[in-house]
Amino acid sequence: MSIWIFTHGDGDGLCAGALALAANPGAQVFFTHPYGLLGDLEQVKAQDKVIICDIALSESHLPKILDKFREIVQSGELLYIDHHPLPELLSKYELPGRIYHSLGSSTSELVYLVFQGCLDPLLSRVAIYGAVSDYLDNTPLIGQLLKKWDKRTVYLETGILVQGLQEMKREHNFKRIIISNLANNVPPSFHSMLVDLAIQSTHREEVVFRELKEHIQTHGEIADALNVPFSLGKTAIYTMALAGAIIGIAGEKRGNFIDMSIRTSEKNLDLNRLLRHVAPKYGGSGGGHPAAAGARIPEGSFSDFIKNLDEAVRNLRKIEKDAE
Repeated sequence: MSIWIFTHGDGDGLCAGALALAANPGAQVFFTHPYGLLGDLEQVKAQDKVIICDIALSESHLPKILDKFREIVQSGELLYIDHHPLPELLSKYELPGRIYHSLGSSTSELVYLVFQGCLDPLLSRVAIYGAVSDYLDNTPLIGQLLKKWDKRTVYLETGILVQGLQEMKREHNFKRIIISNLANNVPPSFHSMLVDLAIQSTHREEVVFRELKEHIQTHGEIADALNVPFSLGKTAIYTMALAGAIIGIAGEKRGNFIDMSIRTSEKNLDLNRLLRHVAPKYGGSGGGHPAAAGARIPEGSFSDFIKNLDEAVRNLRKIEKDAE
């Protein structure tokens, strides 16, 4: 029997994977994403144990993913641990396996709770790293865990992790080293290359921030910046802030598609729901969290997608005003 950990390659995903690895020594760590999960699960054999962390379920592959989950639990074991919204009309109680799902917590926090009984208590800071990475460090549990540490040091370590990873997006072997370090309670700052990368990334972020205005285009309530050579998530946040827009979008051309990170600061706006309805109209896909989501749209449909998204936002705001 093999133990597999399938996790996301961002800060929360790495910390969640590290906690799962600490609780399951010798497991194989594999990095995946919503659109690749189904294919990556083909490596799993009968009687294997599978732990999936921080991976949303793609609606386009959902029936086949559920079939694969059922196949795994027939002779093996499946743990699905995640905090992304589930596909509409799907309840977590319909998912095969052991399901740990909560929208209000980071996946790292959830994994920590699942395996807490067999983890070194000092690994609580890894859960905090992951929560801070995903802006979800204001939960009751993380607040309690933070009391056991000097938060200034914890936030410094998280910054090193997040900023350093920005420079190594697809370097999976490098990320496996970081996961192994974290699982063995070695802080990010002990990896000298990660520290150097974090400093480089932070300096580059300042340069990008100062030059970003030249790339921003506004469309009603939405501002976007395309092909800025930096983190899509951060670029989306800065685009929104600099333009004073409700929604910020950062996109980059990949093949014939535009891949996007999308952010909003409006509490009453649910990007996940908006994108799941608008993106498919243009042969694309989208979803994520209410305030932080992503989408992939054919390049030729990008302008129409933006116009439709802006129109949808305006309609929602009108409905809110009429209801007041």
